[in-house]
Amino acid sequence: MGARTSRFARRLLTEWRRRGWPARGERVVVAVSGGADSTALVLALEELSRAGRLAVEVTVAHLDHGLRGERGAGDARWVEEKARALGFDVVTGRAEVGERARAERDNLEQSARRARYEFLAAVARERGASAVLAAHTLDDQAETVLLRLLRGSGAGGAGGMRVERVLEGGGGVSLRRPLLAWARRSDTVGYCRERGVEFRADEMNEDERFARVRVRRQLLPLLSSFNPRAAEALARAAELLREDSDALDRLASQLLDEARARTPTHTRETISTHAGSEVDGKDEGAWPLRVEVLAAAMPALRRRALRLWLARGRGGLRRLS
Repeated sequence: MGARTSRFARRLLTEWRRRGWPARGERVVVAVSGGADSTALVLALEELSRAGRLAVEVTVAHLDHGLRGERGAGDARWVEEKARALGFDVVTGRAEVGERARAERDNLEQSARRARYEFLAAVARERGASAVLAAHTLDDQAETVLLRLLRGSGAGGAGGMRVERVLEGGGGVSLRRPLLAWARRSDTVGYCRERGVEFRADEMNEDERFARVRVRRQLLPLLSSFNPRAAEALARAAELLREDSDALDRLASQLLDEARARTPTHTRETISTHAGSEVDGKDEGAWPLRVEVLAAAMPALRRRALRLWLARGRGGLRRLS
């Protein structure tokens, strides 16, 4: 394989195999913005397909967020043309993220993220895909960890992004990040140039009004002056924190089950939400809890158990501090 494929493609295939993802017969949706990272990912998939190393059905998906006028529309056309030239199915869409952010009184970045994942989930359902691939890199992971630490996140948040998780609204579709654990931004840029592809540049990625851009352009370079491998160190710390957080989640889930008030006639003090009840023996939302069981638990486990309980009752933890 070495003489026929690039180093970047080989590393992608190594990660693919390490994660146990199907190498043949699967349909995936690849989120492509037109930037270096997502362009490199789709180019490497094409290279591996051409070399007979990966046989997955690819649908390229691109969402114009409606924030950049003709430049955004130009990116959509570029992605569509490039995907078709590579022999891939392609779907493009458009959202009015600015209007959505104002209506929901939310920040632009979060509104754009939700619109993007809703679009990707819809494309995956329509195409019958089992996974959506996003091209987040190790640099993106380092930025995410720093942003969450600055917001005071616990171990779960500071654990950063997961290589794989269930995509919300995707009906069981996985969200995979095949570049997250190993690829630097310099790797994706270098590979695009090696393939002779001029990727698109989003000027919003240089706008320091956005916190992520300031972290990228100011904070990470400063940290690299202390440790040249600061991004790798942050990604490694995130991996360890995720493992710890997963272990705590399992213990918190056990605590939640122990604290459950099993019958509506329970005489001990309980707490409950209006979001859940028990109907026909099936759990819906958050059920009543026995306070004395929670009170006897360690604060860290109690706090985590209550977050799990609230997530069940509210359908998520959005805007919960």
